[in-house]
Amino acid sequence: MKAIDLVSKTEELISPGISACVGCNVELSLRVVMRVLGPNTILAVPPGCMGGVGVVGWDMKSGAKVPVFFPLLDNPASMLAGIKLHYDRLGEDVNVVAFAGDGATVDAGFQCLSGAAERGDKIIYICYDNEGYMNTGYQRSGSTTKGAWTSTTPVNKEGIGGKMQNKKDFPMIMAMHDIPYMATANPAYVQDMVNKIEKAKQVDNGLAYIHIFNPCITGWGVKSEESIEVARLAVQSNFAPLYEVENGNFKLNMNPRNPKPVKEYLQKIKKFSHLTDEDIEELQADTDKKWNRLVNLASL
Repeated sequence: MKAIDLVSKTEELISPGISACVGCNVELSLRVVMRVLGPNTILAVPPGCMGGVGVVGWDMKSGAKVPVFFPLLDNPASMLAGIKLHYDRLGEDVNVVAFAGDGATVDAGFQCLSGAAERGDKIIYICYDNEGYMNTGYQRSGSTTKGAWTSTTPVNKEGIGGKMQNKKDFPMIMAMHDIPYMATANPAYVQDMVNKIEKAKQVDNGLAYIHIFNPCITGWGVKSEESIEVARLAVQSNFAPLYEVENGNFKLNMNPRNPKPVKEYLQKIKKFSHLTDEDIEELQADTDKKWNRLVNLASL
């Protein structure tokens, strides 16, 4: 389906949460996901940003037109596996999808997700990557970029601080599980996102995983009117590349001929405002290294 037809020809299944930040990319991504999957879907939303802001029912003036589960822990992969098995035994083809992230998927929830991949559970797992936790202020997670300010990795007056460790390459980790389908997506490229959700919907022999890069307006210090530009710059600089892995075969969905410097992306985000030129050069080198590895995998 073309993205331009998505709004006019499909039903809105998720009512926006009145507590969501204006211009929230995660909310946009969830609404796109649900429009593509359609009403024959069961959704799980574990603790995180999307539950806290009331996008799918924790708020009196928001709601959903599909069944929604709220696991108390970040283990939706294991819960949905049982739900999918139940409907398979009934002979009913139902999409079961987790919309998780907020740092917890790449940290606390990983073991359940890894187990679902190992077992070949027939579920769709969407991870929104906002590079941290938003439960009590913006906190560090395994998905946080190296050098970023968070409330748990603060920067002092001399500009010293920020996260000291590299960001966990979670899409690559999931690809190495040899699941039938893994893809990265971005709210600045809606058609690409739609195509990938449709592919995930067709997987019937195991787990499909989509990793959506979602700049957090509040946590990152991004202007709401520039949030999509920031998301686009992440792709154009190869910082958050768009690619997919189908049955072990890597494919680049975008290969910028003249990649923009990572500095252009970083300068739009307040949580990186303390970085020195040397810090930025280091992040540029890390980005180039990961990109070259991805290009080599896609050329095999």
